[in-house]
Amino acid sequence: MNTVIPPWPLPAVPVARSDALFPVRRIFCVGRNYAEHAREMGGSPERDPPFFFMKPADAIVTSGRMDYPPLTADLQHEIELVVALARGGRDIPAAAALDCVFGYAVGLDMTRRDVQAELKAKGRSWEMGKAFDQSAPISPLVPAARIGHPQRGAITLAVNGQPRQHGDLADMIWPVADIVANLSGYVTLLPGDLIFTGTPAGVGRVACGDRLEGKIEGVGTLSVVIAQE
Repeated sequence: MNTVIPPWPLPAVPVARSDALFPVRRIFCVGRNYAEHAREMGGSPERDPPFFFMKPADAIVTSGRMDYPPLTADLQHEIELVVALARGGRDIPAAAALDCVFGYAVGLDMTRRDVQAELKAKGRSWEMGKAFDQSAPISPLVPAARIGHPQRGAITLAVNGQPRQHGDLADMIWPVADIVANLSGYVTLLPGDLIFTGTPAGVGRVACGDRLEGKIEGVGTLSVVIAQE
């Protein structure tokens, strides 16, 4: 390929117990998919249609170290189940959606909450509160062929050993199959897409030096240290 600038490294996530990598095409995120989190953010816990936002593919962090981002004094954690797609399509039926899934991981949707709040108050897109550098730490992917499709199990996050978030995958307003089906009505999903599926209640602020320890029962663990840039 003759490119006018050097091509950048392909964003990729390790596959657990393997030397293989999962190439990342796009990152979609689901907003307010747990009722208690919807309440803590001032929203409705009703089963409204899911809404989506995006992060750049190279926002993933697999090293266990995330730099504290600029222009925020309120960096917050959101622990999430991540879905990795090996197949895609348009208008995928919910009954066929899980056939598209390669595997699952533990992810963090890191958020510049003060930036997000300011933009929301002005009626503007709050992309810069979500889609910044290193805003998507993620654990190695575990193939669905190995663990199946988790529909229940504890999802937790501790900061410096202190519990912050605790929920259950069964508490998701929209389960994975419904998320994939709904999102595929908006865009044609493609192999390599990741979907962050929402966070339970208990989101909160972190600072430089904090260690975040996330766990999803039956999926895996994620450990991230917030470092000074």
